Amino acid sequence: MSQIPLLSILIFLPIIGILFMLLIRNNSDQSSNNLKLTALWISFINFIISLYLLFSFNQNDPDFQFVEQYFWIENGITYHLGVDGISVLFVVLTTMLVPLCILASYENIKFSIKEYLISFLALETFMIGVFCSLDLVLFYLFFEGGLIPMFLIIGIWGGERRVYSTFKFFLYTLAGSVFMLLAIIYIFIQTGTTDVETLLNYNFTRNEQIILWLAFFASFMVKIPMWPFHTWLPDAHVEAPTAGSVILAGVLLKMAGYGFIRFSIGFFPEASELFAPFIFALSVIAIIVTSLIALVQEDMKKLIAYSSVAHMGFVTLGIFTFTVQGIEGGIIQMISHGIVSAALFLCVGVVYDRLHTRDISRYGGLVNKMPIYAFSFMIFILASLGLPGTSGFVGEFLVLLSIFSINTYFAVFATTGVVLAATYSLWLYRRIIFGALIKDELSEMVDLTRREILIFAPLLILTILIGIFPKPVIDIIEPSTKKIVSQIENKLK
Repeated sequence: MSQIPLLSILIFLPIIGILFMLLIRNNSDQSSNNLKLTALWISFINFIISLYLLFSFNQNDPDFQFVEQYFWIENGITYHLGVDGISVLFVVLTTMLVPLCILASYENIKFSIKEYLISFLALETFMIGVFCSLDLVLFYLFFEGGLIPMFLIIGIWGGERRVYSTFKFFLYTLAGSVFMLLAIIYIFIQTGTTDVETLLNYNFTRNEQIILWLAFFASFMVKIPMWPFHTWLPDAHVEAPTAGSVILAGVLLKMAGYGFIRFSIGFFPEASELFAPFIFALSVIAIIVTSLIALVQEDMKKLIAYSSVAHMGFVTLGIFTFTVQGIEGGIIQMISHGIVSAALFLCVGVVYDRLHTRDISRYGGLVNKMPIYAFSFMIFILASLGLPGTSGFVGEFLVLLSIFSINTYFAVFATTGVVLAATYSLWLYRRIIFGALIKDELSEMVDLTRREILIFAPLLILTILIGIFPKPVIDIIEPSTKKIVSQIENKLK
């Protein structure tokens, strides 16, 4: 089994699924069901393979594992794949969310179902490729390639303002990435390679680090996104179909956070140290400002979208502390946010499918008609605000612990974000779930179906399990995190 190219299988199995789906004619209800089942089974098989990858992973080894490397373009640019304790968790998160998205789309996508499902499988290929790439050119192709299917998902199956939101999302993210492409070209000319493992041991000059760091930052700050380049995200979330929002928040935002860890602080530690106070300031501003904006939202999706920007502020805070605790906290926060934010957007999708509105004022008293939904929504809301015993607490606690040891002022301001998160999250929950059921249009609301329970169950279990017992996740992350911190310390000496 060690000779089987597991990572290549994970990346390209969805493409094989697409080829099968192209052979199915979409001219009847039966053919639509066949398309859905094909996409679901392909994505589920990929998830099972990723679980095998996870359980076969040697968590005591900080180096890259399941490595594949083949000649590709020329010497220095190869097809190079591998995962360490950080990237393997993002691979599993990606393969878990895609089949849940397909399940969530079973009844609310009414046209061009084949093209919709093909877009999701293609997106899965690009997302997995990002986390497995150990060559900068390969990483860039996967990183930017994911824009195409997401552009289609929002632009074709989105809401009324989908064209505006799609082009804003595409242009913002593509414009930032042009600078990263120029940096990659410079790195290849200067070093003769784009191999990540080689470049992690290469010492760039201080001036080179500053310029290259800024080039990579231009791409990652838009994608994560950081204030003030976050405005594309609420628009994209509001107009995207439910499954599109799930993937956007659950995985696509994490690709930039992963890039900060792998490249920004890995390749350019001196520049990262120089710009760390700048990152702290932007992160704290994002946490406070977007939390205050979330407080005044009347659209459920917009509120959750702004909360995502605030939560990702904790991620960048933790990463640029250059401590094991801080980076681990940032990674766990990304994993938790990938689960919880995905679940919250699915919760919005459940009531939107029934009432066809996201206006908070149109709801109230749903606990009387939807008790299972109310319980599920409550767990995810509590995780979002970082309640102890949920996954949201673990990452935020580690990040705040590490930032307190570096700068008390930034830590105090960041902590206000926890209070603000509790305010807008509980306000949202109270208005939707509690109170008397006085609106006639809500009297016909039905509780979660078996399909919806099947979607929420794994997310609920993981939210509570990571919150109560985070040790298995930390054990996987820690060796690779310690190696990164050690490499940074050696380069800074």
